[in-house]
Amino acid sequence: MAIQSVYADKRTIYVAGGCFWGVEAYFKRVAGILGTAVGYANGKTENPTYEEVCHNDTGHAETVRLEYDRHIISLEEILLHLLRIIDPYSVNKQGGDVGTQYRTGIYYTDEVDKARVERLFKAVDPEGKFAVEVLPLEQFFDAELYHQDYLDKNPNGYCHVALYKADEPLVDLPAYVKEDKDALRARIGDDAYAITQESATEHPFTGEYDDFFEKGIYVDIVTGEPLFISAAKFNSGCGWPAFSRPITANSVVYKEDLSIPGRPRVEVRSAHGDSHLGHVFTDGKEDLGGIRYCINSKSLRFIKAEDMSKKAMALGCRYWMKKYKI
Repeated sequence: MAIQSVYADKRTIYVAGGCFWGVEAYFKRVAGILGTAVGYANGKTENPTYEEVCHNDTGHAETVRLEYDRHIISLEEILLHLLRIIDPYSVNKQGGDVGTQYRTGIYYTDEVDKARVERLFKAVDPEGKFAVEVLPLEQFFDAELYHQDYLDKNPNGYCHVALYKADEPLVDLPAYVKEDKDALRARIGDDAYAITQESATEHPFTGEYDDFFEKGIYVDIVTGEPLFISAAKFNSGCGWPAFSRPITANSVVYKEDLSIPGRPRVEVRSAHGDSHLGHVFTDGKEDLGGIRYCINSKSLRFIKAEDMSKKAMALGCRYWMKKYKI
């Protein structure tokens, strides 16, 4: 079950990562991507054909146009996804494909995006060794129709990208082996066990994190997997901790909840540990996307910014901490 922003805010970025068939197929699986198209960017000729790009040195890069809802996925997350599926140090080669058309690049139409790309690259590549070009979009020509959604039409077609990675969180998950019920209950307590394992709900205005706004991250009390960041927390007045979004789009999963007759709801669970966290509603703040994640305090454990071990955090989570200066 996908959760989309009530007030969608569509943005566009263009990415090159080798053969555009696989890059497009990967991003179509990523939550928050609203639309894709493959084409040829930043070359020397108008309206090139695939054959011309491959054989006539037109200078174009095989590129994918990504339209995304910034309330669901950020530009930084998109870039981290791209870095996951390319070799950012390789020049004019990705997978088995060689040629200038297979170079890697990020092409922007807004100078603000350029600054964001550069900040992220500085954070993850401090020595500046990436071969990924970051340039304004000069031109983009849609590729031929048979190239669009190629791997949907040809599921056994060539693909240099590990598509399954699109379903994996951008944050590393702690090693976790499911404990037996008694051991888990003893470790987290009866109330937290009832909430996370039996889908109970704590009483409103009683939770530790309801009126709590220190800087840091919130993790699953059962597994320790990162779920929410303090910068996304807001005071909704509902009596439970409220967040505008999870730390990454695939940190949580959604299930239909019909437990209350005549009142269907959307349940939120942790992606790795399958812990019940709470529910998500469409009555959040408009400027934050209109979504309210209503979460039980006892399903969470808070980690202060100054207590976080960088060694324990994956690339994406480290970046978010830097982004929000916590």
